[in-house]
Amino acid sequence: MDYAIDKIKKEILEAVKQAVSVDIDISKLEIEQPPKANMGDFAVPCFYLTKLLRISPNQIAQELKDKIRPHGAIKSVQNLGPYLNFFIDSKFLAQKVISEVEKKSAKYGSHKPVDTKVMLEYSGPNTHKEFHIGHLRNNALGISLVNLLRFSGRKVIPVNYIGDIGAHVAKCLWAYDKFHKDEELPENKGKYLGAIYTEAVQRIEADEFLAKEAAEVQQKLEAGDKYWTKLWKQTRQWSLDELNEVYKTIGAKFDKIFYESEVEKPGKKIVEELLEKGVAEKSEGAVIIDLEKYNLKKFLLLKSDGSSLYSTKELALAKLKFEKYKVDESYVVVDTRQSFYLQQFFKTLQIMGFDKKIAHIPYEFVTLKDGAMASRKGNVVPFEDFLDEVIKVISEETRKRHADWPNDEVSSTAKKVALGAIKFYMLRVGNNSVITFDLEEARSYDGFTGPYLQYTVSRINSVLNKPEAKTGKKPDFSLLTDLLEKKLLTGLARFPEVVVEATKELDPSSLAKYLFDLAKDFSSYYQAVPILASSEELKSSRLVLAKSVRQVLINGLGLLGIEAPEKM
Repeated sequence: MDYAIDKIKKEILEAVKQAVSVDIDISKLEIEQPPKANMGDFAVPCFYLTKLLRISPNQIAQELKDKIRPHGAIKSVQNLGPYLNFFIDSKFLAQKVISEVEKKSAKYGSHKPVDTKVMLEYSGPNTHKEFHIGHLRNNALGISLVNLLRFSGRKVIPVNYIGDIGAHVAKCLWAYDKFHKDEELPENKGKYLGAIYTEAVQRIEADEFLAKEAAEVQQKLEAGDKYWTKLWKQTRQWSLDELNEVYKTIGAKFDKIFYESEVEKPGKKIVEELLEKGVAEKSEGAVIIDLEKYNLKKFLLLKSDGSSLYSTKELALAKLKFEKYKVDESYVVVDTRQSFYLQQFFKTLQIMGFDKKIAHIPYEFVTLKDGAMASRKGNVVPFEDFLDEVIKVISEETRKRHADWPNDEVSSTAKKVALGAIKFYMLRVGNNSVITFDLEEARSYDGFTGPYLQYTVSRINSVLNKPEAKTGKKPDFSLLTDLLEKKLLTGLARFPEVVVEATKELDPSSLAKYLFDLAKDFSSYYQAVPILASSEELKSSRLVLAKSVRQVLINGLGLLGIEAPEKM
C-alpha cells in the first residue's frame, strides 16, 4: 500500500537519479529526516554518489541542487554540506496526508494483507506462582507485537504457554499439603499459592532433605497419583482464575492456550525416539543431546529419575504449533536470560530435521530500585497490589483536576491512565534495555510517558469540542504555512513507515518514541499558534490538522495496547 510518504520519497529519488549524469542504483540512495524543520522536510546524503562521480559529496550536492527543478511535491531544493535538502509543497503535503488520515481513520498506517501466518507466543506464566510486575513487560510487549503484526498485514495467532506442571508446582503442592491444607482459604487464592511457593523454596534451601520430599511429589504427579493429581487440578484452577482476571485487565487475548501438562507425554515420546535414533544419549541416567561441537554444551532432555524438563515438553509444543496450526513462522517472547537455552533448543530441533522458522524475541528483565525480583525469594511486587497503588495515586490527581466528576468516571479514567503509564514505561525503551521501574516517573503527565500522550489526545479533544470549533468553512490547506504545521504534517506522513520499522524490528520502542515526538510537536504548536482565534478559513484548516494528529496518536497508542481517555 503506497502512502503519500512513499510517493514523495519515490519522487525525490527519481529527481536525484535524473539529475545524475551516470546510471545509479536508486536502492542505495537514502532519505533521512533533517534535524531541524528549517533545514527541509527530507534529505538525501550524497556519500554513495562519491564513488561513482569521483568528486566530494559536498560538490555533488552543490551541483545537483541546481539541476533539480520544483515539480510535483518538490517545492525547492537546497544543499547543506554533503546533503540535498528537499522542501515539500505544504499544500500538496497537507492535502495528501490529511485526506489519507481522514479516509482510513483507525486503519491509517496499516498495510495490505500478506500471505504469512504467524504464531506469537507470549506471557508464559507459571501457575502456583504470583503474577508480578516483572511479567508485565512480556505481556505489554506481546500485546503490542500482535497489534503491530496484524496492522502490517500478517495473520497472527497469539498463544500462551502456561507452566502448570514441573518442579515449582511440586514444591508448592508439597508445602501446601504439609503446612497449610487445613487453613481457611483467602479470597485471592492465586496470590496465596505464590506465597506458599516462596515459603517452599526457602524451607528446601534451609533443609536439603526436604528437597527429596518435593521431588517425590513431582514423580507421583507425573505417574498419575490420584491424591496429588486431584490437589494439582484444584490449585491449578485457583491460579488460572487469577490469571484470567489479570489478562482481562491488561487486554491480553489469546487464540489458543497451551499447557505444559498437555505436552509432557508427547515430549517424553519424542525423547525416546531421539534415543532410539542415536540423536540423544544417556549420561549418568539422564538423557542429553551433545551440542559441544556447536559450542552449545550438553542439552538436558530428561532427568535421571525420568522426570520431564521444560525442554522435554517444548519439543512436542514446537511440533504441535506447525503441524496443527499450519503457521509459516513462530515467535516466542521470552526474557533474555533464556537465550542460551533457546539456542540449544533451536539447534536440537534443527538436528531433528525440524526446518520450520521459529525465533526468539528476547527482552531484558524489569528490576526494582533495590534489585532484581524473584518469586522464590519473595521480593516480587504483585501485579494486583501494584496496579491498585498506581490507580490510587492517579485517582487523587484526577480528582484534583476534576472535582465535579462522579466517582465512577474518576475510577474509569484513572484505570486507563494507570495501565497506559505502566505499559508505556515497559515499551518506551528497546527490548535489550533493562528497566528499573520508577513509579513517580511512569505516572507523570509530563515527559516521555504514557499519561503525557494520553493527555495530548485529551487536550485535542478539548479543543475540538469547544463551541467556537464549529465552523462551516472548508479547509484551505495552502494556509498551513507555519513551520510547526509543516513539521506536524511530515510527522503524520511518517507514521506508516514507523509502523513498518517497529514491526520489522519486533520492537515497539521506535513507535513509542515517534508518538512522543508527535505529541511534543503538537504541544509546541498548541502553545505557539492560536488555533481557535484564527480566521475562519485558517481555523478550519488547523482544526482538521489537529484532528489528524489526534487520530494518529490514538492509532499509535492502540498499537501499544493503550487506550486514550476522552477526558483527563
